[in-house]
Amino acid sequence: MSEHSQPSSGQPTPASASPPRSYSHSSGQPTPASPCSQSSVQPTPASASPPCNQSSGQPTSPPPPQPKNYDGQWSTGVCDCMDNVTNCCITLWCPCITFEQIAEIVDEGTTSCEVHAVLYTLVLLVTGCQCIYSCIYRSKMRKQYMLPGDPFCDCLLHLFCESCVLCQEYRELKNRGFDMWHGWHESMVRKNNVVLTPPCAPAGMKR
Repeated sequence: MSEHSQPSSGQPTPASASPPRSYSHSSGQPTPASPCSQSSVQPTPASASPPCNQSSGQPTSPPPPQPKNYDGQWSTGVCDCMDNVTNCCITLWCPCITFEQIAEIVDEGTTSCEVHAVLYTLVLLVTGCQCIYSCIYRSKMRKQYMLPGDPFCDCLLHLFCESCVLCQEYRELKNRGFDMWHGWHESMVRKNNVVLTPPCAPAGMKR
C-alpha cells in the first residue's frame, strides 16, 4: 500500500453540482442548458383609463362649484371694481357689453343680449340718459334676489356711478353661479349639471 494513500472514511463524497443538460435530437449528445434559455414572463401593465360609472358606463366628472348663498345681501360693494379688472376695463370703455350680459340673465333669456346692447347704445346716442334704462334692470335684479335698496337709490347710483354700478351687478350675478359670457341658457345647463359625455369603452377594446 502506498504511503500516500489514505483509508476511505466510509462516507460518500458529494457530487459536484452540474448544470442541467438537454439532449440534441441530431447528435444525441447532452448539451448544457443556458441559464438564460428560459424566457421570463412579466405581466404587462394595464393601460390607464379614466374612472367610469359602472351603472351607465360613462366617465365620471366632478360636479361644478356651487354658488354661495349671500342671504339677501350684495356680495360686493359699488366701489369694489378692482375685484374683476377685466370687467372693469370693458365696462369703462364699452358699457353696453356689460349691460347686455346683465339684462339677458335678469330677463331669464327671454330677450337676447344683442337686443339689449342695441337699445342701450341707441338711448345713449339719442338722449344720453342710458342710466334710466339700466336702472330699471337693477330694480328687477334686486327684487329677484331680495337685495337691499329702493328705486330712488337705483336711479341715483346709475346717474352718478353708471360704470361702477354695472360692474357691481355683473359681479353679483357671477358670484351667484351665472356664466356671464355664455348667457342664461348655458348657465342653466351648468347649474343643473347636465353634461353630455361619450360612452367609456373598456380598457382592452380598441377600434
